[in-house]
Amino acid sequence: MAKGYWIAHVDVDDAEAYRAYQAANAVAFGKHGARFLVRAGRSEAKEGALRSRHVVIEFKDYATALACYESAEYRAALALRGPIARSDLVIVEGYDGAQPG
Repeated sequence: MAKGYWIAHVDVDDAEAYRAYQAANAVAFGKHGARFLVRAGRSEAKEGALRSRHVVIEFKDYATALACYESAEYRAALALRGPIARSDLVIVEGYDGAQPG
């Protein structure tokens, strides 16, 4: 079964307040078995315009990734993030097929 992923690009306007969002989202992520694959490490834009922070979160499947976003726990966290950060977020189903090579 293919995994599910959140891919987010974020600009944080208030780093101190963003820590409260991170603490709150940990509740939803823990409940849904989320695993951070990328969490704001070094990056270099090669094409297009990107935000300053990049996050990739893995879930056991696409349905779980969607359920986490729709959960009451994440909605509470999202209310904290809204006023202090701008983001683009996509939830995608992973690829479980043949690879090049």
